[in-house]
Amino acid sequence: MYNPKSLKAEEFIDNAEVLASLEYAEQNKHNRELIEQILEKAAPKKTGRGTECAGLSHREASVLLACDIPDLVEKMFQLANDIKQAFYGNRIVMFAPLYLSNYCVNQCVYCPYHYQNKSIPRKKLTQEEVKQEVIALQDMGHKRLAIEAGEDPVNNPIEYILECIKTIYSIQHKNGAIRRVNVNIAATTVENYKKLHDAGIGTYILFQETYHKESYEKLHPAGPKHNYAYHTEAMDRAMEGGIDDVGLGVLFGLELYKYEFAALLMHAEHLEAVHGVGPHTISVPRLRRADDIDPDQFDNGIDDETFAKIVACIRIAVPYTGMIISTRESEQCRNKVLDLGVSQISGGSRTSVGGYAGYDADERPHDTEQFDVSDQRSLDEVVKWLMDLGYIPSFCTACYREGRTGDRFMSLCKTGQILNCCHPNALMTLKEFLEDYASPATKETGEKLIREELEKIPNEKARKLAKEYIENIHLGKRDFRF
Repeated sequence: MYNPKSLKAEEFIDNAEVLASLEYAEQNKHNRELIEQILEKAAPKKTGRGTECAGLSHREASVLLACDIPDLVEKMFQLANDIKQAFYGNRIVMFAPLYLSNYCVNQCVYCPYHYQNKSIPRKKLTQEEVKQEVIALQDMGHKRLAIEAGEDPVNNPIEYILECIKTIYSIQHKNGAIRRVNVNIAATTVENYKKLHDAGIGTYILFQETYHKESYEKLHPAGPKHNYAYHTEAMDRAMEGGIDDVGLGVLFGLELYKYEFAALLMHAEHLEAVHGVGPHTISVPRLRRADDIDPDQFDNGIDDETFAKIVACIRIAVPYTGMIISTRESEQCRNKVLDLGVSQISGGSRTSVGGYAGYDADERPHDTEQFDVSDQRSLDEVVKWLMDLGYIPSFCTACYREGRTGDRFMSLCKTGQILNCCHPNALMTLKEFLEDYASPATKETGEKLIREELEKIPNEKARKLAKEYIENIHLGKRDFRF
């Protein structure tokens, strides 16, 4: 029985409710009057507290996703852009993944780290190797990492993850510093989530892979991850453990995308209903080729146009949630979805264990990669590309470090107040990148962008202070924030 307030996975992700929502969407996908009402409901509204959005239920959003009327689809794309501009402006947050270990006891059929794969070399970084990887990432200009590791209680216990986090935060190299560590590791206990919280992590990220229970159990035939309920209920344990910011995601291509879409939004509704705050981020990875994984073996792949529509509909349904797209996607695909709701992207990424230290920007190891990287440009190239498109690449971590997380972040975001600090913070962290890491061409583009964007800060006092901070950054000082 569907119950978004339940703590049982099969009740807040109720199969019958998903199927009923998809049937409703199919019946109404050409109902122009209803679709226009849904779009109107979701549109940003001016209130006494600022700009606000109502969002959509999973059922309403499913109707939009099913709709194939060209002019209404175009309206969806425009609305997604309007919502993104209202709450995130033209800022794009930058991050990079750091793979710590590919030891894993699970047998996930879509991942090359699965236990039965004997062709892939197994590797686990020592603390000295973690240090060298972090220095390499700092030398690129990164300030925010997402650490990844396979599930292996012997090789990758929570103590190892905690030690790596401590090492990462401890490294100061030249002007480099990792200011936020997000964690993407297997579902664990409340006690372990408390330990991660105490270690000062940013967001805890866990992809569901698929919400379809029968498919989930077939795709995870053995290992701890086989337990659908334990995995699906992980975010509740994380929040019970004190972690304010959690990140959801499905691996599109494993199951029918409309099913995953509806269930993903049901999970977001569940977190809001139980904890008073929805997901901090939603990721939208697609299945990619890897060591012994052929994505063509799966018959639920989606094309770029469908992918773009999914991104737009998620942005409309959960307007305040950050959206992440990784280097799984090509430059062309990332270009399209940036306008439709994406607020975070990775740059210069390596998906192999020990993939950064000792390698040039155009050189990358492939023997321990989790998946093929489609966008292989350097961070400097991605930063310049974003600026050429009119975006501000942001390395900001201020909200996390100022305690603006969880419901505190969402309350600011929902009233648009987050813009008063995010815009200048983005410009200041971009200035740091330009001073310390950028190529001459990137620096020239960036300096012009900063000058133009400073004048757009509406508050005169904030604008004046931001200019002072940026001048101080030019003089060698670092880490200013609003």
